[in-house]
Amino acid sequence: MASYKNSVFRKLALVLALLLIVSMAESSNFAVGLVKSPPTCDSAYGAQEGDTCSDVSKKFKLSNELFLAINPNINCDAVFVGQWLCIVGSA
Repeated sequence: MASYKNSVFRKLALVLALLLIVSMAESSNFAVGLVKSPPTCDSAYGAQEGDTCSDVSKKFKLSNELFLAINPNINCDAVFVGQWLCIVGSA
């Protein structure tokens, strides 16, 4: 009788372990689709006096959307001389 209970317990434990593994695999694949990769910068420009985000994006023929996407932490109201601005990259 004890071996029968051990056998049932082992099978139940195996099924639960497999369900847990499948559940974890599915959730990690789902999360990968939701996580956005960080922007990459391949070339930067040092801001000059009087530069604005708009000026720099026009100077390097970037749309405002792309410029802001590859410079996610920029404060366009406070661009300072020497600030590194990404001008070539991907978001």
